[in-house]
This record gives sequence, structure tokens and C-alpha cells, in this order.
Amino acid sequence: MITPTGTPRDATVLEARGVTKRFAGITALDNVDFTLHPGESLALMGENGAGKSTLIKVLTGVYQPDAGELHLGGTTTTFARPLDAQRSGISTIYQEVNLIPLLSVAQNIFLGREPRDRWGLIDFKQLNEDARTLLDTYDIHVDVRRPLHRLALGMQQMVALARAVSIDARVVIMDEPTSSLEAREVETLFRVIGLLRAQGIAIVYVSHRMDEIYRVCDSVTVLRDGKSVHSGLLADLPRVELVSIMLGRSVEKTKRESLTAFGSARTSSQAPTLIATNLTRKHQISGISLEIRPGEVVGLGGLLGSGRSETLKALAGVMKVDNGHVHVGGRLVKNGSVSAAIRAGIVMLPEDRKAEGIIPNLSIRDNIVLAALPRLSVGGFTSRTRQDAIVDVFMKRLRIKATSSSQLVSELSGGNQQKVMIARWLAMNPRVLLLDEPTRGIDVGAKAEVQALINELADEGLAIVMVSSEVEEVVEGSARVIVLRDGSVETELIGDEVTEHHLLSALVGEPITVTKELP
Repeated sequence: MITPTGTPRDATVLEARGVTKRFAGITALDNVDFTLHPGESLALMGENGAGKSTLIKVLTGVYQPDAGELHLGGTTTTFARPLDAQRSGISTIYQEVNLIPLLSVAQNIFLGREPRDRWGLIDFKQLNEDARTLLDTYDIHVDVRRPLHRLALGMQQMVALARAVSIDARVVIMDEPTSSLEAREVETLFRVIGLLRAQGIAIVYVSHRMDEIYRVCDSVTVLRDGKSVHSGLLADLPRVELVSIMLGRSVEKTKRESLTAFGSARTSSQAPTLIATNLTRKHQISGISLEIRPGEVVGLGGLLGSGRSETLKALAGVMKVDNGHVHVGGRLVKNGSVSAAIRAGIVMLPEDRKAEGIIPNLSIRDNIVLAALPRLSVGGFTSRTRQDAIVDVFMKRLRIKATSSSQLVSELSGGNQQKVMIARWLAMNPRVLLLDEPTRGIDVGAKAEVQALINELADEGLAIVMVSSEVEEVVEGSARVIVLRDGSVETELIGDEVTEHHLLSALVGEPITVTKELP
């Protein structure tokens, strides 16, 4: 096979061979192989925690591998720092533009490499001329003297791209480059990518958007749990199969599963506890509407970047929406107000319990009663006896394993930390419980306990919305599954439609056919 520049396919520009990276005993990359050819556009795919960001940081000198080798142009190399990688021709464009807003376009492009006059001062005339010449090469038209912050976000992204290739780039890594771009700006980016490839510059493209991946990239490397599990041409890989590889699910296995045992998951005929209508926030979610009834566990299905977590944050008041409304029990909940959501009975268990949930230096007891303190106080004072009673009830009910309620929550296992977080919100006597990856990072036994607890809470009438990256968990734990794709509702699976195969098909926009009998 020949690349766009006419270079034989077996020529390589960048390779990782058996790369391993560990952090505090946790293996983030495990014997990863990665190969990139000149002029190639390669999609780097994987769900949260797959190892994509760690691999990019190894390739760009942010991290050094604990084992394995990097090869640049066929020669073994090491990057002690990002500057070494940049000088070797490896540039990265991040999702958030990391330039200097108050400097001009030209100054940002050549920052640290400005042309100088004979007195050693910046030659602004030459600087602006060089910047114009570079941007004209990629048909990007902007006044290079304007401060960067006065440009639209899409044009700022183009300036970041121009800077990346201005250092004689051989490889450009793009991390979610279209996440904040309008449709017209996306087309400009794709055109520039084509020009770069024609010059022999290789592209590593990280995105959760399947349509983009199949349009821009000709090959793919998939990471899962820190391992490279697939590399090959995209033309040979149907979308549903790619998703199956990312999630670790067998396509043939899911096709055989036309009926699912729901356990305690069931639909409800009662009036909805929560109604969300047309929730919209630019570049994140668009027109999300859903209803959750008492005793229901409703799954939000979707790949990374589909809008799952953003939808939960909108419901919980963590994220303010541009349009749309949330009602609980018929009453409007104030937009973008966590306190209003809690008063209405909506509580949320966040995805990252360590960063957004537990307070590690406090005890189990303090972590549980934290949210309920205003409700427990009388005249500004809180009763220790009342607090202890609440903590005792939930430690027993949730079977939290600890020496005592005074033990630091940071000393508990991941599963017990998760239970402490759930206890905190149950102490608020909520009506709606939002769960973002409730079993992530906990062992199999603890996972089963948390799943059983979710079913118990639903049996008691709590309305539950659950996000999980594990297809099996969403299918087995949910009465209904609302499938999100690119920030919008793709479809809703109900009853016999709730199977792994149907969910995988919906994730990539394929039609769903319900089979009543096993083949």
C-alpha cells in the first residue's frame, strides 16, 4: 500500500514497541505497540481509562516509559521533556487551545522562535510576513496582527494547528480537535488535515465521533485497559465491530442475546418523578428530553463524548444549560443550581469519586453527614447524637466495612468509598438518584454489592438514572436505555429491545430489529 505522498506503507515515522507505564503500582500502559506511517491519518480509540492520554504523553515526552522503546524514523529515541519531542517534529493540538490570548496571531505562531533584527529585538514586520505566508499555505485567512482572544474559537484552533506545523512537524497529534468547532470550522480543519497528509505529515487523531473517524482516518489503533487490542485499516472494520472491540464485547455473542433477564429492573406506570425537556448546551448536549418514574432504573448508553455525563450534570444543576427545563414532581428546578436540585430531591454520584466525591482527610462519619448538616442543625448547632444515628443506619444498611465510623474514608476500599458516597446522598432522602459510573474502579465483589443496592433502592421507589461504560451493566441493570450519540438522543430501547447487540448497534446509528425468539 502507498501513502498519500507515495511513500511505501512499510516506511514508519513513529513507533512504540512494548511500551509500559506504571503509576503507583497501577499499570496505565501494558506492552503497547503503536506504528505510524508518513502521510497516514490514524485514529487512536478507546474509552475512558483505556490509556490514550498516557500514550500521547509518552509519545510527546511528558512521561518516559518504564519499559519498551520509541522509534522515530526508524531510530531508537528518548524524549526527556516535551521540548525534545517538539524539536524532533512531534506536535500536539489539545482540545483546549493552550496559546496566549493577549498576544497577536503571529506572536502565538512563532512564540519563542521570533525573527530578530540586528539589535536582537523582535522583527515584527518579518514576524507578520512569515505568519501570513504560513497561514496562506493552508488557506487560512485572518489578520495576523489581531490579538488571539478576538478570534472565534474555531479560528484559534486553526492558529494552534499552524503553530504545530510551523516547527517542521513530522507528526501532529490532535486530541478532540472538533469538540468546540462549528460545522464550517470542522470542514476547514478537515481540509487542512488533507493538505498536511499530502506533505507527508502523519496525523494521530483522537475523537469520540465515529462519523469523523471514518471520514478523516484510514487506520485505527484501539486501546483497552492499557493494552493495544487492535490495529488495522478502518475500511476493513464495520462501526459496530469497532465499538465492540473498544468495549471488549463479542459481536457474535451480542447477536445471540435477543432476550435479557432484567432481574429487578422494570418499567413503571406511575407518573414521572423527573421530566427533562430539550436540555441543550452548545457543543455538549442538544435537545435531550427524558422522563424517569418512581422505581425505574434508566440507563444512559453512549460512547465517550456522547453527552452521558453532561446530561447528568445538567439534571443535577452542576452544568447550566442554554435551553431546556427540568421538573421534579411537577415543579420547575432552577437552571444551573446544585442547591435547587438537591432541594427538589435530585442527587448525583459523580464519576470521579476521589476528585469530586469523597473528602479523604475526613472520617466516614463526616463524609456521610456532610450534605445533611443544614437539615440536622437547630439554631446553628448540630446534634452529634442525631448525626451518629444517621451514620449508624446507613453503615448497616449499605454494609460499609470499616473499623468504625471514625475511620478515615481514604483508608477504605474503592467499593466501600462508593457506598459512603451513596450513603451521603441517601441521608438527604432524595427522589432521584443520578449515578455516573457507579462501579468504576472497584473489585468484582464490591461491584455486585453496589449493583444489588441499586436494585434495592429502585424497589423502594427511588427513580434512578445510571451511566456506565460497561454494556453488560447497562443492559442487565436497566428497565429502559436511552442511547445518546454526539450529544443527542439517538434512540430509546425498551423491553425486548434492551440487549447488548441492540445497544451496540444504536451506539453507531445502525437500525435495530427486535427478535422475539432465540436463533
